[in-house]
Amino acid sequence: MVLVRTVLGEQLRRRRQAQQRTLREVSKQAKVSLGYLSEVERGHKEPSSELLASICDALDVRLSTLLHEAGEDMRRAEVGVAPSRLIGVTVIDESALANVAELTAGVAVDRAA
Repeated sequence: MVLVRTVLGEQLRRRRQAQQRTLREVSKQAKVSLGYLSEVERGHKEPSSELLASICDALDVRLSTLLHEAGEDMRRAEVGVAPSRLIGVTVIDESALANVAELTAGVAVDRAA
């Protein structure tokens, strides 16, 4: 079972680390205790919508973007596909990939090119 708080925490931590910021910096800007932010990132606490919005503001990310990406990670976890570890990468629809695989089945690829 995938927990929302775990996926949100992973998303927040990836974003913070991608910005090369410390827990202290983000917690100060978000006006939340360092310990609480740490627990949120580790999936031990589920923040209220107000606190989540404040953390998103501190990370300069829209709440809707964070929730969308967390939803995509949850969907992938539910179907057994590893979640994306990259921020800002366009999510490719698995059905589109299946169509490409089907269309290219049996087509020789010149690896020397």
